[in-house]
Amino acid sequence: MKTFRTIKQSKISSARTGELITAHGVIKTPVFMPVGTLGSVKTLSPEELGEMGAEIILGNTYHLYLRPGEKLIKKFGGLHGFNHWNGPILTDSGGFQVFSLGKNQIKNKKSSLKMTDQNEKIFNNLVKIKENGVEFRSHIDGSKHLFTPEKVIDIQRDLNSDIMMVLDVCTEFPASYKRAKETMELTHAWAKKAVEYWQKINQKSNIKNQNNNSKQQLLFGIIQGSVYPDLRKESLEYLSNLPFDGLAVGGVSVGEGKDNMYDAMQLTGPNLPKDKPHYIMGIGEPEDIVMAIKNGFDMFDCVLPTRLARHGVVWANKNQKSNLKNQKINFEFQKLDLRRAKFKEDKKPIEEGCGCYACKNGFSRAYISHLIKEHEILGFRLATIHNVYFLINLTKEIHVLIEDGVF
Repeated sequence: MKTFRTIKQSKISSARTGELITAHGVIKTPVFMPVGTLGSVKTLSPEELGEMGAEIILGNTYHLYLRPGEKLIKKFGGLHGFNHWNGPILTDSGGFQVFSLGKNQIKNKKSSLKMTDQNEKIFNNLVKIKENGVEFRSHIDGSKHLFTPEKVIDIQRDLNSDIMMVLDVCTEFPASYKRAKETMELTHAWAKKAVEYWQKINQKSNIKNQNNNSKQQLLFGIIQGSVYPDLRKESLEYLSNLPFDGLAVGGVSVGEGKDNMYDAMQLTGPNLPKDKPHYIMGIGEPEDIVMAIKNGFDMFDCVLPTRLARHGVVWANKNQKSNLKNQKINFEFQKLDLRRAKFKEDKKPIEEGCGCYACKNGFSRAYISHLIKEHEILGFRLATIHNVYFLINLTKEIHVLIEDGVF
């Protein structure tokens, strides 16, 4: 069954609009996906997410596996029954968390943030990459666990997410060419194992339920290759030839900087299979989303809107000009740190004309600033509502521009 179709392809960029069919609804792309790592988007209810236009949210396999456990969530009918979000859910494989949290444990023990030889040895005790998967210790209690390509699929089946991600090796930055190539090849081997395992499960399911036409979970592959163009091309080609429902580009938000990030976007986005959704992982700055859409990406996620909000930082449009004669749209954004003294008596909402709950109801910058300084939860909630809405609305605005032929 075909699950994705392009609705409108831009004639002036690689941008496009599309529809992705899942078991819990049709997603209109491009789309920003709020991150609910532990089963909820921080401080927001499912109803509020729906009201601000969210079409899909994320959950994280690593965290939900450790607590409360996928078997418990399965008893509730999966993540939808557990968190009461009725729309589509994508679950990350947990690969990024395995590696990033291992690094963080080292950083917490060492004064230096650099991965010295000694620190690498500590990391190898926390995270051991093997041919069949990755062995790691929980950041919660130090217990030992093993993620294999097959196991992360089993966990995500219990979570009953609409879109599952395969286990990959999230290559750190900086990484040598040799390191990037080795981790890419292992990512490919794991991807092949995941696809073969998923096909066997589906074959058994089809035999058992020949008259069952219910929609299945979708499986996405992850392109790696770090900052090396030839590796990115090799990874794209290899994974494009595997029967995934969609393809993601990973390792583009691990500290490599904007130039390298945009190079990866420009290299991979326009060359991904046209009949599959394109997902670039960990992208959350507004200007990065704009660039990603121009390069043919359809799906984006990031913890940044909620994380910034907890520090009193919100986004606003600095300037938005359209030149229809030259068919150019220019977006400019700014970050407002509401903790700063200049907002203490500011009566304006975060952004004039914004349709989020905080702005349209006239909550002033001064009031939100006061709440955040006093660590009142409402302040964090209002800032979060604005930031999440801001990115959701940005993708919807660009959707219209693509349909109108000016983006």
